[in-house]
Amino acid sequence: MELINILQVEWATRALIASSLVGLMCGVIGSFMVLRNMSLIGDALSHAILPGIFVAFILVGYSSTGFFVGTLIAALLSAAAITWIQGNVKTKNDAAIGIIFTFMFSFGVIGISYLNNQQGVHLDLKDFLFGTILGVSDEDIMITALVTLYVIVSVIILFRYLFVTTFQPTIARTMGISIKLIHYFLMLLLSFAVVTALRTVGIILVVAMLITPSSTALLLSNKLKYVVILSGILGLSSAIVGLIVAIMLNTTPGPAMCVIATFFYFCAVFFSPSKGLLFKYLSKRKQDRTIEKEDIIKYLYQKGAKTIDQVDTFANELGLKLNNVHDNINELKGDGLLTSSNNLKLSAKGELIGEKLVRAHRLWETYLVNKVGLNDGEIHDDAEKYEHLLTAELLDQLDIKLGYPTTDPHGSPIPTKRKSALNPLLKLKPKSRAIISKNQIDADIESKLWELGLPANSSIQIINIDQSNVTIKKGNQDIIIEASLAELINVE
Repeated sequence: MELINILQVEWATRALIASSLVGLMCGVIGSFMVLRNMSLIGDALSHAILPGIFVAFILVGYSSTGFFVGTLIAALLSAAAITWIQGNVKTKNDAAIGIIFTFMFSFGVIGISYLNNQQGVHLDLKDFLFGTILGVSDEDIMITALVTLYVIVSVIILFRYLFVTTFQPTIARTMGISIKLIHYFLMLLLSFAVVTALRTVGIILVVAMLITPSSTALLLSNKLKYVVILSGILGLSSAIVGLIVAIMLNTTPGPAMCVIATFFYFCAVFFSPSKGLLFKYLSKRKQDRTIEKEDIIKYLYQKGAKTIDQVDTFANELGLKLNNVHDNINELKGDGLLTSSNNLKLSAKGELIGEKLVRAHRLWETYLVNKVGLNDGEIHDDAEKYEHLLTAELLDQLDIKLGYPTTDPHGSPIPTKRKSALNPLLKLKPKSRAIISKNQIDADIESKLWELGLPANSSIQIINIDQSNVTIKKGNQDIIIEASLAELINVE
């Protein structure tokens, strides 16, 4: 309640509006800075604007408009100097940035220090370095609002040009788009953002508001449009939450905003749905479980059926934890890959997967010996790994490249590829439902389906899958289909 009362005070309201506008603007323009590897330039311009304050104060005194114009000119001059050195002098790009921004920053510090030594003049350098959001005026808010509107409208209008010059500069040239012109205009927008952030987060911390929300957005999406929108939202949220935290803890708002932005970033680092560390961990764990189940399938395919009492033995042979093996066996039964009894026997669907794994293993071993030149003793471990990763298309290419070999380097037979439907009936899980597809692989399959009373568009439910048959239900009728035929029946 006290916080709400504080935010209703005039100075707090102005601070909230100004910080929100700056956070939104920095987030939007920062996306392009990060994607174009221009983050260091943003840092340079934020430091290089300090001389503009010194010159503006000499010319017009303490004026928000004067400071805005002075710092903007300083930023543009710095950007032009950096670009000129990078294009005309044999100096590394990052060195050119460092040379200009340190010179401008030092010149500004000297100038402001000189002014502070004059009687009646007080320009606190700390206010410009870290921001004075709680002291913003109506004039500051007006300038910030106009600049934010200009930046966002410019990005919307020029989005396609920014997109193509960011990701496909060669294509942009062929389309007649001036990459230099877009670059300079982007530098202008960056200068606007840096200058308007002067009063909120200060010249040192503005780079955080440009880089951190954008980097966070890039962890959450791969599409530029969404990255720009997310970055703007994150910048806005960082500014608002940071200001509230600063008021509650009675600390400096600018650094608080940057800390909140960084907090959001690390949340994305760990919890991003596609790129987060937690997602990678869960994906790796899921992949490991899949490999373990496939190892069990291949073992039973090669060794034959085992009883439940023999699980300890083959768990040791496969190098798997006993608890994991029991869990995997239960999952394999649920997927219809193992028979649901104490006798661990592959169903027809499991036999098919085991056959494909053995084919992948032996084809890869043959490729390593015949094409790569490895000897027999160097190929097994590699094949054990890649048998789980090779796609059906790649296996077919290997088969063709090797001339359809029938045995591997150890003399073991290589299973031939079976003809299979695009979405075969045999791959469905028990209790799942499907529809017989109109598109079968040949007329012979269509004829057999008619004989079984399963014309196209028939609705069916899988009842059971065992080693040789698939039992389905159509209406009130149970129909038994041989596994070899179920592998060829295409369903939807």
